[in-house]
Amino acid sequence: MKWRIVKNNDKGFTLIEMMIVLLVISVLLIITIPNVTKHNSKINSKGCDAFVKMVQAQVQAYEIDHKELPSDIQDLVDAEYLNAETTSCPNGDAIKISAEGKVESAGS
Repeated sequence: MKWRIVKNNDKGFTLIEMMIVLLVISVLLIITIPNVTKHNSKINSKGCDAFVKMVQAQVQAYEIDHKELPSDIQDLVDAEYLNAETTSCPNGDAIKISAEGKVESAGS
């Protein structure tokens, strides 16, 4: 009885190997996508907080220069303390100035 050694030299991936790779990639995507969206809302919220503080500083500068508080955001735009394109938070919330000169976002 002669034993013959068969050498299988096929190069490539089997269907099972491909399915395992796709499963691993799918699990990684399922884990990362919710985390990315959660962090995106935090980033927008912090960006809005920073924008409100910047506008508050511009209100104070306007008050120093004009000896009165601006009545609304448009006063800051007209006096060139803000650009006309940047009158709302990065997340889209509008900002408003109270009668006391306090800047707040409409979303808070």
